[in-house]
Amino acid sequence: MLHLPRPRELEAVRAKLGRSPITALLGPRQCGKTTLARSLKAEHFFDLEDPRSLARLDEPQTALEGLNGTVVIDEVQRKPDLFPLLRVLADRQPATRYLLLGSASPDLVKEVSESLAGRVAYHDLGPLAVDETGVSEWRKLWLRGGFPRSYLSDGDTASAFWREDFIRSHLERDIPALGISIPAETLRRFWVMVSHYHGQTLNLSELGRSFGVSDHTVRRYLEILSGTFMIRLLPPWHANVGKRLVKAPKLYIRDSGLLHALHTIATTVQLESHPKLGASWEGFAMEQAVRLMDVAHPYFWRTHTGAELDLVWQAHGALWGMEFKYQDAPRMTKGIRAVLRDLPLQHLWIVYPGPDRYRLDESVSVLPVAEIPDIATGPVN
Repeated sequence: MLHLPRPRELEAVRAKLGRSPITALLGPRQCGKTTLARSLKAEHFFDLEDPRSLARLDEPQTALEGLNGTVVIDEVQRKPDLFPLLRVLADRQPATRYLLLGSASPDLVKEVSESLAGRVAYHDLGPLAVDETGVSEWRKLWLRGGFPRSYLSDGDTASAFWREDFIRSHLERDIPALGISIPAETLRRFWVMVSHYHGQTLNLSELGRSFGVSDHTVRRYLEILSGTFMIRLLPPWHANVGKRLVKAPKLYIRDSGLLHALHTIATTVQLESHPKLGASWEGFAMEQAVRLMDVAHPYFWRTHTGAELDLVWQAHGALWGMEFKYQDAPRMTKGIRAVLRDLPLQHLWIVYPGPDRYRLDESVSVLPVAEIPDIATGPVN
């Protein structure tokens, strides 16, 4: 079996299809978008990597006009001339629902946001999360990452080979398919280099000097990797608290399995002895929290005096925070107390790899990564 049930994601997509005439389901290639869309049992399915679907859409208005029910168009970024037509059809046929699957963000497929403004709802689909693999399997998910074929591979070695092939395919096929002409080896070297900055504050000038290119070129490469869901640029949270705050974003490789592939980490033993162990944990646990807590706008917090918090977000009219520690038994620290003085947090969780949940303070709890789904579906504190 090369897929796992994803009821939480399926419910979210159905809800958006119910509210909006057009829903854009966006995420990296091979993360399960097509499988999820087919589980909706839509009346009409067009795959723009299939020559038969492309032939049917040679005359797109003839092919799409009058269709009822749900219409799925997979890899929609390959035919951007569809977007103006979909705007017209969405207005003419309000009972029809269109689900557009794309492997690039709206920043790279600008026609989506420009042509379908006011008619489109977005849903980002990432690789598998811990509630989908089973909470007891989080260590396997951390090592292999959440791409279904990587996670479900027959052994760690097969998983590592799949991820290496994915990286090569992404650079040699997927990015050129977006009309971006950068030598694959150049972008691979840059991707490997930025993986060493995983979990660190971004410095464009330093990256440029290290890679021998201008700040403008660094920014372009980062936009490509971010727009294809390979990296996350986490912006800083700014509040009027009279503090000198860090203004640069933090950089993360979004899938822990790809981070490990870029560092040639193939086994748990290699991971546990690697210098990036703590940073890998931070990125993995943060992505789980962002996904499971449905954090639309994640931030981090850091002052120039050293007070910091890995994840900050707003929800339910309040401010919340998470810190990610690869420790056996996290305790209250001066840094956490400084964050509580500076930020009006409703609650702060310290997420760690241990088995027990416990409180450190009225507004601070230690939380196993396996229990993030519990607070995501239950009480927020």
